Amino acid sequence: MNYFSSDFKLGILGGGQLGKMLLAETRKFDIQTYILDPSREAPSQFGATHFSIGDLMDFNTVYEFGKKVDLLTIEIENVNLDALDKLEAEGQKVFPSPKTLRLIQNKGIQKDFYVQHNIPTSAHQRFVNLDDLKSNCLTFPFVWKCAQFGYDGNGVKVVRSIDDIGNLPNVECVAEQMVSFKNELAVIVARSASGEVKTYPVVEMEFHPEANQVEYVICPARIDTKVAQKATEIALQVSKAYNHVGLLAVEMFQTHDNEILVNEVAPRPHNSGHYSIEASYTSQFENHLRAILGLPLGNTASKVAGIMVNLVGAEGYSGNVIYENIEKIMAIDGVTPHIYGKKETRPFRKMGHVTIVNEDMKEARRIAEEVKNSIKVISKKLL
Repeated sequence: MNYFSSDFKLGILGGGQLGKMLLAETRKFDIQTYILDPSREAPSQFGATHFSIGDLMDFNTVYEFGKKVDLLTIEIENVNLDALDKLEAEGQKVFPSPKTLRLIQNKGIQKDFYVQHNIPTSAHQRFVNLDDLKSNCLTFPFVWKCAQFGYDGNGVKVVRSIDDIGNLPNVECVAEQMVSFKNELAVIVARSASGEVKTYPVVEMEFHPEANQVEYVICPARIDTKVAQKATEIALQVSKAYNHVGLLAVEMFQTHDNEILVNEVAPRPHNSGHYSIEASYTSQFENHLRAILGLPLGNTASKVAGIMVNLVGAEGYSGNVIYENIEKIMAIDGVTPHIYGKKETRPFRKMGHVTIVNEDMKEARRIAEEVKNSIKVISKKLL
């Protein structure tokens, strides 16, 4: 099929920052795009050929949208899977498949999947609601996760005592055994509709202790080559088990004895791959596009060391966003800011990211720290 400068229509469910960055690639290749998102303020509204407002969890909205396009993909997992099932049954191409999404969308089902496929992961228990959780014998501390609709650190809490349980929402949830680890790692696997598979280098993630969000993504990870090989092999094992088409970001823990445990996955472009826009031969967004269209996958190797710094709303501010000191960081060689297009900031809201590229990893990490300490995402209005 001719995708370029043609009548081919690519549908994308979700119009957030991931969609916005994916649109940079579709515009490069002159591919028509249709986007569905519930928000009038969605970052993707200006880059798409056609932008529609609608509920991603509503059957009819998703089904009718899907009928307008030639191929459907996602930038968020929380979509109506029954509608995707019907579209796929009627011959529509949907990547990743709703069958794959059903195994990932619910974190309890996702954890069960790892156990069933002998994929190393932490021990877990599933609960239908908070009352069910309270009625069981619990070993503290543990990591509580809501089974569905969590994102960006929301829906994840460390529970250290019985008193912490009272503050949790009454929803289906998972209790995971706490893992003592020395690194959080991630590997992005690109799997094409034609069967070709490639992996990006292992990255290292540093998290904000309060917001449970990634602050830094470091590529390549500062780990032993044997550990990196093991992480890549496990990511490929996970990818093969899911049999997805597109990208699969596999988040993992490296324990103190160098075992690798899978934490969770995302079947789409991912925060851990944003560095690739500047640092890789082929960005994760371009390879997602190549994969779902069945085109040859691009080179996933890095040209230089890359570090991504998340830009999130500063605590104490809510309102029209101001990127304080952005000119200061733009004066530094190898620094590229990406602004997501969200007009309103609030504490810990993802507003953008900054990529730092450098031949020297130590220098890249030093600059990343300077960037983090310089730029502030604020507003005139204080909370």
